[in-house]
Amino acid sequence: MTILTGLDDTSAQPNSVRLPIAGLVPMTTLDYPDHLACVVFLQGCPLRCGYCHNPSMIPTRRGESHEWQAILEFLSTRRGLLEAVVFSGGEPTVNAGLPAAAKEVKALGFKVGLHTAGPYPDRLTQLLPHLDWVGLDVKGRGQEFDRICGRSGIWQRHARSLGILLDSGLNFECRTTIHWKDFQLADVERLALTLADCGVRHYALQVARSEQCLDASHAQPVTHAPSTARLNALVKRLEPHFSRLELRH
Repeated sequence: MTILTGLDDTSAQPNSVRLPIAGLVPMTTLDYPDHLACVVFLQGCPLRCGYCHNPSMIPTRRGESHEWQAILEFLSTRRGLLEAVVFSGGEPTVNAGLPAAAKEVKALGFKVGLHTAGPYPDRLTQLLPHLDWVGLDVKGRGQEFDRICGRSGIWQRHARSLGILLDSGLNFECRTTIHWKDFQLADVERLALTLADCGVRHYALQVARSEQCLDASHAQPVTHAPSTARLNALVKRLEPHFSRLELRH
């Protein structure tokens, strides 16, 4: 991830959209399925997941208009080269200016993707007309969601967001970051089957990184972590329940 030098250029043409830009990946094939995209990281997140490997993005701040203007200027040079722009974080939907920014990206001819944990379902509804794909983080099952994300009352909001996506017909993927401090193998299976029963067709299991975590205890070895063989066997059992199921390391 890189920071655009233009983000500090206060002489840039003003733009009414204000977003706190935390960084940019100018080109990736990993963050929007089957598309060449860039990822715009936005500052701020209401969650406190112990395994979070971007803790510097958690504090909120007010964005300045020249920050988003610099992104637009970058995107104008990538028309015909990139297919999509993905908003990530942090939690991008914490920012009220996101719907207007997504609309501007669509006007440039790009598809728009979103990475979110769904804590703001009303804002997700506002965004839907401007979105082409969503990656929805599912922290856990029911109240376990709140335990893992370190905030109470989030799982009900997330459930609303999942329902909104299921009803919308929009292409989306659910994904769960698995840190074995938070999960047993049986917990992963229950969560996956619950999502399948809800109608989720695309699901990804992502093994958490341990090099840099918000909670230092998540960087310590976990004695009950399952073997690779057991994890692969679980994925094999779950595959019939989804159109697409991926295990990402």
